[in-house]
This record gives sequence, structure tokens and C-alpha cells, in this order.
Amino acid sequence: MKLTILGCHSATPRVNSHPTAQYLEIKNHHFLIDCGEGTQVQLRKYGVKFSKIKYIFISHLHGDHFFGLVGLISTFRLLNRETELHIYGPKGIKEVITLQLKLSNSWTHYPLYFHELTATGSELIFEDDKVEVHTIPLEHRIYTNGFLFKEKLGERKLNISAIKNYKEIEICDYQNLKIGRDFKLENGTIIKNKDLTLDPPAPKSYAFCSDTSYLPAIVPIIKEATCLYHETTFLKDKVALATTTKHSTAEQAAKIALQANVQQLIIGHYSGRYKNIEVFKTEAQEIFKNTHLAETGKVFEIN
Repeated sequence: MKLTILGCHSATPRVNSHPTAQYLEIKNHHFLIDCGEGTQVQLRKYGVKFSKIKYIFISHLHGDHFFGLVGLISTFRLLNRETELHIYGPKGIKEVITLQLKLSNSWTHYPLYFHELTATGSELIFEDDKVEVHTIPLEHRIYTNGFLFKEKLGERKLNISAIKNYKEIEICDYQNLKIGRDFKLENGTIIKNKDLTLDPPAPKSYAFCSDTSYLPAIVPIIKEATCLYHETTFLKDKVALATTTKHSTAEQAAKIALQANVQQLIIGHYSGRYKNIEVFKTEAQEIFKNTHLAETGKVFEIN
């Protein structure tokens, strides 16, 4: 699981400050999370192949989280994309994007599917044999979701030293062992799978919490996550402003990480009033030590 930060600042873009967008690689899937203005330029800058992106998740319809989407969709068209594209986001995202495509006569030549979200509770919105994605209902000025990306339990690992004790077990039998089947010897003896294999690695998970007030209600949803990204627009000296604008402070994000017992916390969405983002890390680490700063272009290996 690998996360690339394409943008991590709030509100207006600046020369070296880009609005929210992240690129998540998980189990051979390539997910784009939020798509602030200039995201396609950032994708180019950090070497992400456009053709790999098949699923885009938009947290909410504030410009710094989705104004780059129509541009990216249009560029896919110019590149003669044929692969379908799925967009998950709040109700209204289909209308706002298709209106722009209509008025600019820029309809896509590839299948474009919108999955509009309206639920106020957590729901499963994507699933295949390797990965599942759940919403994390957040509290912001408009309808907003975070997203929990979870690996499914993988195949069991072969215990070769144990397998070598049974000459009847051949390479062609290995896949059945990986998927958990016992092995039956010619004399009828059953060798239990657990005696021939090892447990697979524990599945990893990544929780993305976009713009939100301090919201302990999300803790049960993100409990034990391998990595949590949580917005920190302000420091604790601006907690009143955070409450008014329905954002969070670095201290509040750290409290959520601690309560949820996550392994790692990444913070971002910094207000432009702060010139040195190290102060966010300092504040958060007073409560949750394993805190890291989101920085444009930074890559996190989530282990």
C-alpha cells in the first residue's frame, strides 16, 4: 500500500501550495482521492500514469476538493481513453460535471459512471476480491464523507519445509493450499491446511478523513486502521474558528488517532495563515507520537 500526496493545503492554491488530492496504490488498484484544482498537473509531475486510474473518490463539493475533476475527465477524452471511469461522490456531482461537459461539447468517448452518495451512516461503496471501500460520514458545512480503504485477507503462505515431508504434494497442488484447502494423501489421510501453510500478512487499511469538525463518532469506523489521514486546518489556538468553520485542529486530529488506536497519523489541509507547517506536527505529537506531515510530493509506504 503506497500513498502519494498530490496536494495537502486548504482553500486557494499558491505557487507551492496545492489543494487536496491523493493517489493510493493498494492491491494493484490505483485510486484517486479528491481532485483539487491542478491535480492532473500534479499527477504528471509525480509520474502517475493516467490510464491506471479507474476509480475516483470525492469527499465533498467544495472547490479545493473537486475543481480539478472536470479537467482530468476532459484530458482522458483527449488521450483517447477507452477504459471506463467510476466516480464516487456526493449527490450533485453528476449534475455539476455533466453540465460542464454539455456546455463545452466535451462528452467523453469512454464510459463514465457516477455513484452518488447520500447515506448519513457508513456504507460499503466498492468491493472486489481484493479491496473494499467504506464511507466515513463526516461533519462539515456541506455533506461530506471520508473513505476507509481496506485490504481483504490474502492467500495463505506455503510452509515449504512442512510440504517437503509429503512427496505426494506437487507444485500443481500449491494453489489449493494457498486458498485454504486441506490435502488428502493417497492412503486417505487428511493433512490439515494449517499444518502446511502459514497465516497471510494482516490486511492493511487506510482511512482518509477530509474536512470535518472534531468528530469522535468516527472512531468505531476507523478503529485499528494502519494509517489515518485527518485534516488539520488550524492549531488549537484557533479552536473557536475551527468550530465555526467545521474544521479540526492538529490536537483534535491526534485525539481521534489515539482513540481509534491507529498505527500512524498523517495530517494536512493546512490553513494558509501558517507559514511553517512543522507547528502542526509539534502540536499533534504531544498526544500522538507517530504523526507525520502531509507534504506535496511525499510518498508514504503504509506498512
